[in-house]
Amino acid sequence: MQTLRAKFALLLVASIVAVVALITLAVMYVFATPKDTEVYLLARQFITMERLAKQNPETEVLSRQPAEGAPDAEQTELMRAATEALGVPLDLTVTHKTDDDRFRTVSLRVGPSSWILVDIDPPSDPELWVWLALITLGVGSIAVFAANRMSKPLALLESAVEQVSPDGILPALAERGPAEVRATAAAINSLSARLKHAIESRMRLVAAAGHDLRTPLTRMRLRAEFVSDDEERALWLKDIDELQRIAHSAIQLVHEETTKTPPEIIQLDELVRSVAAELQEQDFEIEVASSCEVHVKASRLTLSRALRNLFINAATHGVRGTVTVTGGAMAQVTISDQGPGIAADILDQVFEPFFRADRARSQKIPGAGLGLTISREIIRKADGEIAIANRPGGGLVQVVELPAVAPGTGIH
Repeated sequence: MQTLRAKFALLLVASIVAVVALITLAVMYVFATPKDTEVYLLARQFITMERLAKQNPETEVLSRQPAEGAPDAEQTELMRAATEALGVPLDLTVTHKTDDDRFRTVSLRVGPSSWILVDIDPPSDPELWVWLALITLGVGSIAVFAANRMSKPLALLESAVEQVSPDGILPALAERGPAEVRATAAAINSLSARLKHAIESRMRLVAAAGHDLRTPLTRMRLRAEFVSDDEERALWLKDIDELQRIAHSAIQLVHEETTKTPPEIIQLDELVRSVAAELQEQDFEIEVASSCEVHVKASRLTLSRALRNLFINAATHGVRGTVTVTGGAMAQVTISDQGPGIAADILDQVFEPFFRADRARSQKIPGAGLGLTISREIIRKADGEIAIANRPGGGLVQVVELPAVAPGTGIH
């Protein structure tokens, strides 16, 4: 009952049934026969029955004994008084038929050993419940149809959000159906087109800026070579290198955002060991502590780039990195390091572009601060997720989760 469609239907059913029930009760109250009038009407009927029975004393409808049951003195006196008031006092007795005192039988004497037995049961309550049940059933059917129609635009929004691609682009929706559904689909398609245009425009701007920086940086490097002071020249070259890394990382980030490489089935543990071995040859302190065979679907080139960035991050900022690979429904790569960790109040900023945990010492370790940003984009494109947290014993732990697949799964 948590969906909006169900809530709409329940609200419609409850409101209509409540209105019908109130109207029914009001009609029953307004048009109900007064008690005194009802007693006199029954008395007239008994008088008529008694006259007819005396005219035909051998009729089979007469009983040879009164009705069984406990006498109801109050009702008996009431009915006798009514017949007496009408000028024809009758010898009658009211008894309870069952343990339920609502059901009574009138035994009317019409001869020395003959009686007329008349049930005076009250109106049956189930009739009212059947009426309300039929109303509820009919209203419920209409309410479900109406709720389904009213919630279609919302269901369309939900479907569109679920189909948003990792790059943030909404899928194109068919503009058909009722007017409100068509209007909603058209609005979503318009929004998607504007988002795509804005993202592509900003990506082109970043790529153009990074590319255009290369030429003046090259000229600056050439001029720096002619600086006579060795110490001054070294400072100039260091700053130029930093700018070049930033420009290269920005272009690489745009490349990861816009390039769509075909996925393939990859043995993740083998790829992890391969990347770790490559970095060990470059004197990075990274090792694979344990692993198990598990396969994922992703681009080998981009996923290896993402893992390389994470391993380098652990080996440089974390002094030494240890990697484990586990399987299951989700393949998991856990990278633990022995570094100082990151302050809890800025831990949620680690994936922001150009983030540095310690800006005062940001230049001691080369880098543009885009490695984690690029890695997250790659992993999300593979329908995975990455999380970073401080270890209880010190250092950071980076956890990459990717959907595991069977080795023989085809690529579609």
